[in-house]
Amino acid sequence: MTELLDQLDQLAPMGYNVGLHIRFATPLIYRSSYPEDWLEHYNTHSYYLRDPLVFWGVGVEGTTRWSSIPLPDPFGVLKKAATFGLTYGAVSSYGPITSRSIVGVSRSDREFTDGELSTLRELTIQLHVAAKPQSDLTKAQIEALRCVANGDRHTAAADKLGITESAFKARLQSARIRLEARTTSEAIRKAREYRLL
Repeated sequence: MTELLDQLDQLAPMGYNVGLHIRFATPLIYRSSYPEDWLEHYNTHSYYLRDPLVFWGVGVEGTTRWSSIPLPDPFGVLKKAATFGLTYGAVSSYGPITSRSIVGVSRSDREFTDGELSTLRELTIQLHVAAKPQSDLTKAQIEALRCVANGDRHTAAADKLGITESAFKARLQSARIRLEARTTSEAIRKAREYRLL
């Protein structure tokens, strides 16, 4: 994913904003390289609740320039962004509405070309795929991770689930493999991020 973000950085001289696998209004992964003063202003004024780019990205799957978005901007979010150097931009949205990814890029000197929009689209798709949350844990794996997350030791957790300690450890190991986690703590963290626990 770092390589993809580096490519995005090359595409966007004034920075980018990435929200991957947005569920329940919260992205699973969020990254931004927009200027700090703009991010502070944006967050202080809760523009994420008023931003036409966000509304477009949630409602439409595709890629377009900011100037081509047909939505009203009653709070002047885009005009305000321009005062921070984010004069031109593009937004790309990909994925099902239940797990949408939205990527915005900006520059101060000119509109993004059609070729750059194609690159943005491809990077958005690749980022969405690279950040795909693991959702195929079994009920048994989730139960095992939940026990450890709640502070149970292996023996107590195995007793609670009515299985042997070796069977319990096998469930934890299989959960780590599926979540691509090196440790049980990392597996629990990832499971929480993916809203499996």
